[in-house]
Amino acid sequence: MLPPQKKPWESMAKGLVLGALFTSFLLLVYSYAVPPLHAGLASTTPEAAASCSPPALEPEAVIRANGSAGECQPRRNIVFLKTHKTASSTLLNILFRFGQKHRLKFAFPNGRNDFDYPTFFARSLVQDYRPGACFNIICNHMRFHYDEVRGLVPTNAIFITVLRDPARLFESSFHYFGPVVPLTWKLSAGDKLTEFLQDPDRYYDPNGFNAHYLRNLLFFDLGYDNSLDPSSPQVQEHILEV
Repeated sequence: MLPPQKKPWESMAKGLVLGALFTSFLLLVYSYAVPPLHAGLASTTPEAAASCSPPALEPEAVIRANGSAGECQPRRNIVFLKTHKTASSTLLNILFRFGQKHRLKFAFPNGRNDFDYPTFFARSLVQDYRPGACFNIICNHMRFHYDEVRGLVPTNAIFITVLRDPARLFESSFHYFGPVVPLTWKLSAGDKLTEFLQDPDRYYDPNGFNAHYLRNLLFFDLGYDNSLDPSSPQVQEHILEV
């Protein structure tokens, strides 16, 4: 007597469940592979004195020389601070294509798709970095460190980013990054965001793994102390600085 045959949908369901479990496991492993957050600024690259040394005549300088007075000209030396949950990946891909079209030089991360986030950016994290190296575009995820970035691009480089309403950004990042923030795992299976907001201090620890996703993420990405009290005068100072 032949054994009963499994229905196709049963095999498919088991395959989907196993696939989902395997994917979740890989995400969890990746989250723990991210380097731990350092409390202070990363030490400046030893070769700090050797800043960007561009050629005598940069592509942007040529454009300006050939353009008429008052004519709008494209900028080709760009630092894009890629912030989280702000549709920044869309702009990132536009910059990739713009740079490729004009044969510009990118500063890419060394072996990852970000500059060892959430640690502070350092020049040594750039692929094939050499003292005095000069780049046209920096646009991958980082925790911003102005002095370190400034030394990689020409003096006429423009710095841009994307800002989003902090409340909307928190709602988005809470749901998106929740699986890699252990502090949120003990929340009930219901409305986790509402439960978190009712008593944030119960679930938030500034020293917790990936806890930076739970408080003032824009401030953190911009390189500031995201644990500052809202009434601190430094908050307004940093906003004005941005």
